[in-house]
Amino acid sequence: MRIGKDKALLVLEDGKIFEGKSIGAKGETIGEVVFNTSITGYQEILTDPSYKGQIVTLTYTQIGNYGINEDDVESFRPFVEGLIIREGSRISSNWRSKKTLHDYLVENGIVGIEGIDTRALTRHIRDFGAMQGIISTEDFDTLNLIKKVKNAPGLIGRDLVCEVTCKKAYNWESDLREWKQDIFSDVKFRRKTYNIVVYDYGVKYNILRILRTMNCNVTVVPANTGAEEVLSLKPDGVLLSNGPGDPEGVPYAIENVKKLIGKIPIFGICLGHQIIALALGGRTYKLKFGHHGGNHPVMDLERKKINITCQNHGFAVDIYSFLGEVSDYSRRLLVTSRTEFGEVILTHLNLNDHTVEGIRHKRYPLVSVQFHPESSPGPHDALYIFKDFIDLMERNL
Repeated sequence: MRIGKDKALLVLEDGKIFEGKSIGAKGETIGEVVFNTSITGYQEILTDPSYKGQIVTLTYTQIGNYGINEDDVESFRPFVEGLIIREGSRISSNWRSKKTLHDYLVENGIVGIEGIDTRALTRHIRDFGAMQGIISTEDFDTLNLIKKVKNAPGLIGRDLVCEVTCKKAYNWESDLREWKQDIFSDVKFRRKTYNIVVYDYGVKYNILRILRTMNCNVTVVPANTGAEEVLSLKPDGVLLSNGPGDPEGVPYAIENVKKLIGKIPIFGICLGHQIIALALGGRTYKLKFGHHGGNHPVMDLERKKINITCQNHGFAVDIYSFLGEVSDYSRRLLVTSRTEFGEVILTHLNLNDHTVEGIRHKRYPLVSVQFHPESSPGPHDALYIFKDFIDLMERNL
C-alpha cells in the first residue's frame, strides 16, 4: 500500500499548521475539522452521510488494519470531506477485506493526511472549538491555504441534506446478512408488519436494517417530500433520520414535520431529533466541538439507566427554549431535576456536558433521541429505543 510518501499539509482557519504525509487521493479538500473517539469502525464513519461538510480526525492511533469490506458501509459511498489519522496500517488483514483503506479513499476521491500528532490536534479542537480546515497535497503556501479556508462556506445555515438525500423514493430490501439472529425475538408485537416511511436526511443503512428486523416494510423518501405525500402512503409511523449540518438550514424539512406532528407517530434520530424540536417551536445551537464517537454516556431519565452511546452531531437542542427562555441551560440542568418543559418531556441527558439527548411530547405520539441507537459503529445499549417506536405505533392503532 503506497501511502505516506508524499507531503501533505493540514491548515486550520486560525493558522494552526500540521505537516504529514498523503493518504488517499491527491488534491485539496476543505471542511470543518472534528474528531471521532471510536476505536474501530472507520468504514462506517467514512460512509456516514452525517459527516458531509466535515474532515474527520480519528483519535485511535492505527487505522486501516482490517481493510474495507462490502458489508459495513452505512451509505452507497463515503461522504466525509477528508480524513486525518496518526498512522495508516500497511497491512490489511481480515477474512472479509476486499481492499485497503488507501485504495478505497483513492477510488472515492477522498483526500487524507497521516503522520500528524492527532492528540495535539484533538486538544486544539477541544480548546478552541471545531473550525474550518484544509488538507492539501499540492499547494504548500500556508498563507494561501488559510485564505482558501476563510473563503469557504461554514456549516451554520447551510443545507447539506440536499447533497446526501436520495433522489427518489425506494423500498429498502436488505438481505439482513448482519442480522441473522433476530435481536428482538423476545418482543411480542401485536401486528406482524408495520409500514414505515423514513425521511432520508442522510440515513444510515443500519437504521433501515433494524427496522426490517422488526417486521417493518420500509419506504425511504427524499428529504423534501411533502407531508401530504407521506400521509398518502398510509404509514403506521414516520422516522426522521440522521443527517449532516445545521437543522435550521433545512426549513422545508421543519415545515413538513410541523404538518405531520399529531397526525402520525414520529421517531427522530440525531438531525431528525433536532428538526422535531424546531417544528415544536424550540431552538438549536452549535456545540463547541460536537459529539463524535462510540463512548458517550447518556442517562435515560425515565428508566433510570445509563447507556453508552454512539454519537455524531455538531448541534444540540436548547430544552429551555420550549419555555421561551434563552439561558445557559446546561448549567441550570446541573442544579435542577426538572424534566417537563411546557409540553415537552426531557427523556435523555448527556452525562459529559448535560446536553439534551432525547425528548417526547405529552400529547402527541412523538419521541426523538440525539444519539444513534442503531450504533454501527458503537455499543448496542440503546437498541431498545426502536422498541419504544413500535410501542408508540401500537398505541396509536
